[in-house]
Amino acid sequence: MSTADVPALQMDALTKTFNETPAANGVSLTVPRGSLLGLVGPNGAGKTTSLSMAVGLLRPDSGTARVLGVDVWTDPVRAKELLGVLPDGLALPERLTGGELLTYWGLLRGLDREVTEARAAELLRVLKLDEADADSVLVAEYSTGMRKKIGLATALLHAPKVLILDEPYEAVDPVSARVLTGILRRFTAAGGTVVISSHVMALVEQLTDRVAIIARGEVLADGALEEVRGVDSTLEDTFARLVGEREIGAEELAWLGS
Repeated sequence: MSTADVPALQMDALTKTFNETPAANGVSLTVPRGSLLGLVGPNGAGKTTSLSMAVGLLRPDSGTARVLGVDVWTDPVRAKELLGVLPDGLALPERLTGGELLTYWGLLRGLDREVTEARAAELLRVLKLDEADADSVLVAEYSTGMRKKIGLATALLHAPKVLILDEPYEAVDPVSARVLTGILRRFTAAGGTVVISSHVMALVEQLTDRVAIIARGEVLADGALEEVRGVDSTLEDTFARLVGEREIGAEELAWLGS
């Protein structure tokens, strides 16, 4: 296999069990370079667990994960140089401004201070966080949407090759969402690869070119968006059919209308 044929991200039989309950049951997924893949599934499906194992945040019970051919667990430093990660519930230093946080993050990554400060200023401006930073607003005072955006900035700062973003659009206002979409499309157009998890099917259909559906810790479908959803169907319909849709019975919750 030539270097160009090596997948951007490869999960191979990743397994994780909590309290004898499997959260990921042999999850295997291959993400080609230059693609934008949406990982969708119901709550508790194993999305966050699988992504956490794939980027080195959670050690699997078994299985492997590789980023551009680099094993995440046997060569973690090199793998994380290639990765930009926005995890679920990202913990951030609370007593720093956005600019201070990004400068600190860049220096930890080994970037030159001048490069770090220039990139930080540009990210703050593009993500519309520069006004808050100019007013010395601490990360502790950020809204949920602002925290999501500064988390994305930390993922982009070192110019990774692969972005793994867990619910990046959650709590982000519509204008910022358009900016985020523009960033992701520019990133993939330049040869980067993006994996996002989301519950919003319309967003995944609009944004991605590949999709994987996961439920009960297993990948139920994976491939090009058109192949997974079918010609005469929507992604939401396909998702409901594969995952199992429960309809509300005629007598259930009848008291709500009383």
